[in-house]
Amino acid sequence: MRLWHTELIPFIPKSQLLAQWRELNSIFVKEDKHVLINYIYEYPKEDLYIYTQIVLEEMRARGITIRTIDKMDRYFADLRIPENYPPYSRHHNDEYLTICYYNLYEKYIRGQKDFTTEQFELLQQYYSMKK
Repeated sequence: MRLWHTELIPFIPKSQLLAQWRELNSIFVKEDKHVLINYIYEYPKEDLYIYTQIVLEEMRARGITIRTIDKMDRYFADLRIPENYPPYSRHHNDEYLTICYYNLYEKYIRGQKDFTTEQFELLQQYYSMKK
């Protein structure tokens, strides 16, 4: 279970994007605990809301149909909708960007079927620019 670095959401393959939505829904229902996501509970719920909106926006941009958002709506029912700000700012830092980049790099070199060379080159270009 992982929440991808917010800046890399536009670059992750479709399978990772769909898995991210499933993982978010699991958090909405069970408030999962996992070594890779436990940090999210150190932040206000607004951070998860903004992160979720970033994922949803990317899904819509790619034409992915979202059947239901009822779990999300229930989870954030009492939340005052926050202004947009970068979520998880202490954790989604340069180090985490590098960790996520190399995770995606491994998926690419291992031949993940929905991770095209063009997609990886865009990711690589973005990452190089950030470093």
